[in-house]
Amino acid sequence: MGCGVSKSDQFHKSSGKAIRSAILIQRWYRQYIARTEMRRRYTWHIFQSIEYSGEQAQIKLYNFLGYLMDNFTPASNERNLISHIFRENEVCRDAEWERYFCYKNIEVPEIYSGPHLTFPLTVEQAVGLVEAFRNKKQLHSRYVLQLLLETWKQLRMLPNINRISTCHSKEITICGDLHGQLEDLLLIFYKNDMPSLEKPYVFNGDFVDRGKDSIEILLILFSFLLVYPSEVHLNRGNHEDHIINLRYGFTKEVLTKYKLHGKRILKLLQKIFSWLPLATVIDQKVLVLHGGISDTTDLAVLARVDRHNYVSALRPPKKRHQSSAGMSIDSDMDLDTSCRHRSFLRQNSLAFLKPINRDSFQNRSLQDFSDRLRGSAAEEVSARRRSILETDVNPLENQGAAAASSDSINSLTVVDEWKQILDLLWSDPMTQDGCVPNEVRGGGCYWGPDVTEDFLNRHNLQLLIRSHECKQEGYEFCHNRKVLTLFSASNYYDVGSNRGAYVKLGPDLVPYLIQYQASSMIRELTVRQSAGRTERSALKVLREQVFAHKSDLICAIKRFDRNNTGLVCLSDWASAVESVMHLGLPWRMLRSQLVPGKIHGGMIDYHEWFNELAIKGANADHIDESLLETLYRHRSTLETIFRIVDYDNSGFITIEDFRQTWKLLSVYLKMEITDDTIADLIVTIDSNQDGSIDIEEFMEAFRLTDKKSLLERGRSMFMGTATDLTKLEGDPNI
Repeated sequence: MGCGVSKSDQFHKSSGKAIRSAILIQRWYRQYIARTEMRRRYTWHIFQSIEYSGEQAQIKLYNFLGYLMDNFTPASNERNLISHIFRENEVCRDAEWERYFCYKNIEVPEIYSGPHLTFPLTVEQAVGLVEAFRNKKQLHSRYVLQLLLETWKQLRMLPNINRISTCHSKEITICGDLHGQLEDLLLIFYKNDMPSLEKPYVFNGDFVDRGKDSIEILLILFSFLLVYPSEVHLNRGNHEDHIINLRYGFTKEVLTKYKLHGKRILKLLQKIFSWLPLATVIDQKVLVLHGGISDTTDLAVLARVDRHNYVSALRPPKKRHQSSAGMSIDSDMDLDTSCRHRSFLRQNSLAFLKPINRDSFQNRSLQDFSDRLRGSAAEEVSARRRSILETDVNPLENQGAAAASSDSINSLTVVDEWKQILDLLWSDPMTQDGCVPNEVRGGGCYWGPDVTEDFLNRHNLQLLIRSHECKQEGYEFCHNRKVLTLFSASNYYDVGSNRGAYVKLGPDLVPYLIQYQASSMIRELTVRQSAGRTERSALKVLREQVFAHKSDLICAIKRFDRNNTGLVCLSDWASAVESVMHLGLPWRMLRSQLVPGKIHGGMIDYHEWFNELAIKGANADHIDESLLETLYRHRSTLETIFRIVDYDNSGFITIEDFRQTWKLLSVYLKMEITDDTIADLIVTIDSNQDGSIDIEEFMEAFRLTDKKSLLERGRSMFMGTATDLTKLEGDPNI
């Protein structure tokens, strides 16, 4: 009585323990979520940073090659190697091109088991093509050329900006980037039905590159375009560009699948890409375009440009003159039939050329070159006008000067039009107000909410739908929900890295978004397994980048190791790595992933760390290590130059062309590569001594391997696919 413990006391004690336990669980869960979010963010940041740096490198390379074309003498070896990729406005009329692309002499063998096409195409044939590609069948090259020719004819009848309405159907479906991922397109058709009179579609560019089924996606979209020309609308993306295709896989894919007629198919696709419409307007209120806008974007200008002149959006088209035969000729092409008047124009054009500082070339974006072109053209106009007013010349010369002045004024217009198209295909939104050059990608601009507001008001629009950027959820609103980014390629960086999405617009123009993930593998993984898999793939890419900057990292780390002990503390290591990589990553947190087991008394053995990374290739020991590092760092750039030099698309280049390729690369990188060094590379690669270099064999011979890490098996997704990581899921050593 009165001396025992009451039930209420026991209840309070037990409830107190329960509350403390709940607080501990809550605290642990919040920490777990925070760590997971940190891992998600740095994984995403790694992927995006390296993707954009690759695009920037490609643009800089193209600028450099354009500089060589504009400034080297016509007979120089370097110019001859690369001139064919700049012959974009060739002399043939459309009828002559159609004869070149003729398919009638290509026979279809009896053993061919793929789909057969007859024209005009029917709905059944388009659906049959989808099913054939679903079953991994290939369309015969005769039908490919025939389908592409019909598509080319159809696109030439379309305006630059398609204008469509929801009044003819209940809703319009809009898809973002597909990037050669057929599985995503098939899933969209499964969930949303195929294009029809009741189901119109807008596909917003970047159909090709990176994925392995780009040509199949194009053929499916083109077939539905021919069947339903008023219901299927295709916008051009920045990857519908033959220069970009050289680096990101589409060129290689076509030449691999169509070895005999691949070159003709690629040339016809260049024509088709240049005729793709630039944008689509829905109900006069919603603008759909691939990249974005700038503070100078004007739909009236875009509506009247000759879009087919911009075969590559990375460089303004050359001025075209009429030859005596009535055919148009690029002004930078040397022809024996050039008259005195054209020579006068060429001399004056070079005389007033604004020189480029070679030392600063590497840091220039397309915005810099746009300013340079506009500035040099304006100076040229002014100087020529002065020469006409001040100099008493004979009538023939006066006529030549007046024509030159007219050409220069036209060149100003061309540069302005080119910048409009470049911004439309390459730009990205930003959170701050204003409009600045997009130095991350190297082309286009970043535009802010104020630019969006002004643009929509000027054109009486209410929403801008764009693609161009991978988003983890497949979509993202910004600028007060007036800009919607849409990305339809799920698992873009790796399985589980992101969802894909498409959007439906009804008469109310309220976006209805549908998300998905195409890979069946992701459904078999838990959230933790999926996140871990994506993180491992990102870390693999990061290790490759670390190795590519090995020399710079060693120099940076040695500044903290004044006694040359080979050891640095964790904070110094993190500072040194960030000073070189500039990725803004939590390096201290990543240390255990990047430098496992290299801690000695709290210090990192950086020599041991770097010794574990090496270039694959048993015969590479006699090649200078700094050259190997340079080769690896610019591996994609080197492969792009090889594919440019390989003008017949055979996959092989001669020893002499191999030497010239390295000479080009040495000028581009501002480094000296001696003939002896190049000879050593030739000995390493040309093992059968047949006098030619196999491009694939060369690129594979210098692949990065980690001597201890199983994660370095296979190739990075930025140089191929990362499907090999699936084999490591059950490995106890991972």
